[in-house]
Amino acid sequence: MSSAAEKTAAPPDLPFAASDIVRELGRWQSYLSAERRMSPKTVEAYRRDVLQFLAFLCEHQGARVTLATFARLAPQDVRAFMASRRTEGIGGRSLMRSLAGLRSLARFLEREGKGRVAALAAVRAPRIARSLPKPLTVGDARQVADVDARAGEERPPWVLARDAAVLALLYGSGLRISEALGLTRAAVPEPGAGDVIVVTGKGNKTRMVPVLRPVLELIAEYAKLCPYTRAGGDPLFVGVRGGPLSPRIIQLVMERLRGALNLPETATPHALRHSFATHLLARGGDLRAIQELLGHASLSTTQVYTGVDAERLAEVYRSAHPRA
Repeated sequence: MSSAAEKTAAPPDLPFAASDIVRELGRWQSYLSAERRMSPKTVEAYRRDVLQFLAFLCEHQGARVTLATFARLAPQDVRAFMASRRTEGIGGRSLMRSLAGLRSLARFLEREGKGRVAALAAVRAPRIARSLPKPLTVGDARQVADVDARAGEERPPWVLARDAAVLALLYGSGLRISEALGLTRAAVPEPGAGDVIVVTGKGNKTRMVPVLRPVLELIAEYAKLCPYTRAGGDPLFVGVRGGPLSPRIIQLVMERLRGALNLPETATPHALRHSFATHLLARGGDLRAIQELLGHASLSTTQVYTGVDAERLAEVYRSAHPRA
C-alpha cells in the first residue's frame, strides 16, 4: 500500500476498529478521491459516518470491529445504528448519507475481494419529505445584484462591485457558489468577446454555461476596480486581503441584503440558482436544457422545479379566479 493511502487512513489507535479494516478505510478514501473524484468534503463526511457506525458496532457487539465482523453484519445491526442516531436528533437526510457511505465502503471491499456485506442491501433508506426550492421573485433577484441596494455601507467600491458580480453570476447563469468562486480570471471573457464560460461542478465535471452581457459588464467593472493584480490562472474573485474569496462572505452579503430589501429568510446565495431554474421554466424553458445548464446528473433532480412552477400557478389561480 502506498504512503499516500496510509496517510488518508483512519488513525491506527482507534479503540473500536482493528488494523485490517483501518487499512481498508484508508484505501477506500483514496479510491473515492482519486477514482470517483468526490469532493474532499464528501469524502470526509463519508469517513465520519463510517467511523460513527464502527464505534456503534463495537459497543453493540462488545468487540473491536474487524473486516470479518463487518462482512457478517446483520440487517438488525444497521437498523439499530439508525435508530440510535434518530434518538440523537439526526434527520433522515443525514441517515441516508450514512447509509450511502456504508454501502460505498461495502462495494469497495467486495470489489477488492475482502468480503460481501449482504445486510446493507436489505435495509431500506429512510424516507425524506422532499421540500420544494424557494426561489426569489424576478424583481427581488434583480435587486440583489444591484450595487445601489447596499448604498451607505462602509465598504470599498471594489468590494461592492465584486459582491454584485458574484450574485449576478449565481442568478444569471445558475451557478453553485463554489462554481462561481472557482472561476479563474482567464475563464471569463470580456463583454463583447464571448458569451460562454466553462465551470467545474460536482465531481470535477465541467460544463459550458451561457453568461449574459450585463453580468459580464458587472464582472468587468469589478476587475477594473480590484486593487489586486491577477494572472489568468488566479481566482477571479478575491477577498479583501487578495486571497480566494470565501463562500461565507457571500452568505453574509445575502444576510445583509435580506434586511435591506425585506427579503424572506429563504433568500440565500443558493436560492438565486433556484430562481434561475424556476424563472427559465416559467418562461417555457426546456427541462432537459435546464438540466444541462444546472449540471444535474439526473433529470429527476431538475424535475423538482416543475413542482415549484405548478405551485405558483395554483397560487395565481386561487388569488385571481372569481370563484376561487
